Amino acid sequence: MEIKDMRAFYAIVEEGNISHAASRLDVAQPALSRQMKRLEGALGVKLFERGSRRIRLTEAGRILKGRVEHILGLVDGTVREIQDVGEGSAGEVRIGTITSSGANLVPGLLAAFHERYKGVTFRVFEAEGARVLELLDNRIIEIAITRTEVENEGYASLVLANEPLAVLLQKEAPCGEAADVVRLEELEDMPVIIPLRWQAVFLAACRKAGFEPDIICLSDSIVQDVLSAKAGLGVAILPLSARSLLTDEKMVCKRLVEPEILTHTVIAWKKDRPLSAAAGNFLAMMQEQLGDTGIA
Repeated sequence: MEIKDMRAFYAIVEEGNISHAASRLDVAQPALSRQMKRLEGALGVKLFERGSRRIRLTEAGRILKGRVEHILGLVDGTVREIQDVGEGSAGEVRIGTITSSGANLVPGLLAAFHERYKGVTFRVFEAEGARVLELLDNRIIEIAITRTEVENEGYASLVLANEPLAVLLQKEAPCGEAADVVRLEELEDMPVIIPLRWQAVFLAACRKAGFEPDIICLSDSIVQDVLSAKAGLGVAILPLSARSLLTDEKMVCKRLVEPEILTHTVIAWKKDRPLSAAAGNFLAMMQEQLGDTGIA
């Protein structure tokens, strides 16, 4: 299998159909289809389930996707390391982020970095925490922004300052007597929407307060939680910084207190892998602008 076959296969997987992948690769759709048929013939397996507008991978295709992602990460990472040996004024910074941190941190950081390094471009991947670290391990990204704790053995990291969880709800919702805070016990009879990563600590706090919470929805998507709360499904438990996502005057964000539940953002990179000069400059700017409470 040649690298060009891997890139073509991965483009189809990412785009979801051959037509979009052909446009992305700047090749004719029939030629790309023939290339994939030749690849399937060479491997002796079927990689795609055809017949719908959006392609689906077979079991063999899913296995190949994981291998190709890793191989292309190695190839592209090697090329970046060779090409970007200068001061980092050109090249690409690849970042993976979860929604709850990325929506608040990343846009401002990219804009500030672009002011300093006009020749640097960016590629941002958004996923849940475990997937972001998987992309880091596979060399798809160089910097991971997550709320997942990382192992000191394999990763270096910056830990940003703690922030409290908050409750996002409709203004008319009967929850919390105060205008800016909600006491945990005031959530006893409220349907709750909460990201999976905070389920355990939230449950423990509620049980310590003497009640079992009505968790109506678990979600890995902060945006989905905001929209669900806006639709009236329940109140959403989110980091306080997520209030920046509010665009509806009918919604309000209140700090969760008694007890306060804290979370923090972790910025991680691999210890055993040198950062490209551009990514190193980006990381230095993050430290300069954000500070940190600890470096591991």
